[in-house]
Amino acid sequence: MLQPLRLRGCVPLAALLLMAGVGCGGGSGNSSSNGAGGGGAGDPGGSTADVSFGMGVGGAGPGGGTDPCGPSLTGIVRDFRAYNREDRTGHPDFETINGEGLKGIVEDQLGADRKPVYAHEGRTEHTTGPEEFNQWYRDVEGVNIPIEFTITPTVGQNGIATYENNAFFPIDGKGFGNEDREHNYHFTFELHMTFKYQGGEVFEFTGDDDLWVFMNNRLAIDLGGLHQSQSDTLVLDEKAQELGLEIGQEYPLDFFHAERHTTHSNFAIQSSLAFTNCEPIFVE
Repeated sequence: MLQPLRLRGCVPLAALLLMAGVGCGGGSGNSSSNGAGGGGAGDPGGSTADVSFGMGVGGAGPGGGTDPCGPSLTGIVRDFRAYNREDRTGHPDFETINGEGLKGIVEDQLGADRKPVYAHEGRTEHTTGPEEFNQWYRDVEGVNIPIEFTITPTVGQNGIATYENNAFFPIDGKGFGNEDREHNYHFTFELHMTFKYQGGEVFEFTGDDDLWVFMNNRLAIDLGGLHQSQSDTLVLDEKAQELGLEIGQEYPLDFFHAERHTTHSNFAIQSSLAFTNCEPIFVE
């Protein structure tokens, strides 16, 4: 069940453009891919590059483009140990797989517990199986360590939200630690928001590894599996009927990401969606 906790801030935005890249697993991307994966050109220096997230002002967000709450987005990063084939420790979905991505790992409908539903009875080319996948976005003692992570946006003069980080390692030295690596490369990120659909919004993601975005509990972006940078653009007006969206109504947006392989991690966001939750939303 949704549990709004500590006051963080709502994000008044009008159209959402999210561009993110997390360089991980090897293999070449599809025709829409760009950037770099496991051996790509991400900047390995620094554990957390400066976060710049400009919030749209003068858009159609709450308060006529003002920001009554303060623009902060808080989610949960879960740290995992990389799998060690010799002693069979760690999580078998992390640091074991390379590829070019795989759509259809999760069901098109978000689960009743607001978590992705694994769509297979057993393993796939990019996952070990349902039991292991179900640990990605749930707290499991001894398997993962949940760590709160907040993105603190700033207002851009052009009215477009911008986040860019070519060394996205939010939990370096935390959780299970870096495991004798330069960075902590093995984690998932879960973020839940609500937004008001106003018409004209666009949502674009570019990145790697796994990324699933649900709007109104329906799968809107599927960039699952390990891969080099891939992109998907969601024009809400074109998908409104499929996603069950009506102008003027408020809907949940659920974001699930996984960083599963060395060696680079890039993350960039541009956004002006009308987020309406003034407190962070955590889902147990």
